Amino acid sequence: MSTEKASEPKVGVSGRKIVYDKDGKPCRTCNSLTDFQFATTGIKPAKAAAKKPVKDAYKDIPPDVEVIGKSSWTLLHSIAATYPETPDNKQQLDLKQFLKLFGNFYPCWYCGDDFKEYLGKNEPKVDTQDAFGRWLCDAHNEVNVKLGKPKFDCNLWKQRWKDGWEEKSL
Repeated sequence: MSTEKASEPKVGVSGRKIVYDKDGKPCRTCNSLTDFQFATTGIKPAKAAAKKPVKDAYKDIPPDVEVIGKSSWTLLHSIAATYPETPDNKQQLDLKQFLKLFGNFYPCWYCGDDFKEYLGKNEPKVDTQDAFGRWLCDAHNEVNVKLGKPKFDCNLWKQRWKDGWEEKSL
């Protein structure tokens, strides 16, 4: 599926292959940030991110509820950001099924049950990318409120998870 041109980099600064989307642009979600920036600007970072030696990676402990939660929301919001603008019926049904299964297999049974309860009360809006992104943001905000965290402005979901912040917003 790669449509890269001969002049575009094939390998990023991380040593990984640069992944291009169907339009021939570097894929923002399929490349590390460093590799994406290198592929889009051609500028190598001054210092490549240090990687853990393999033996040190085995010292990591199993993830707790906070790590799993943050990683799960990152995955779900990334799915929303790459969900088609106008999905077909199969894509809509598949996403609803995925969300149901996600709740069924969530590692924290308590959180999984809570997610399934939310799904039962709030039918996932999957008819467009924006509808799903906003629905998911609302779901995330409900969890944030339960955890005593601030709500996120769902009008900004695409900036946070898809398009990125404008320079002046940072």
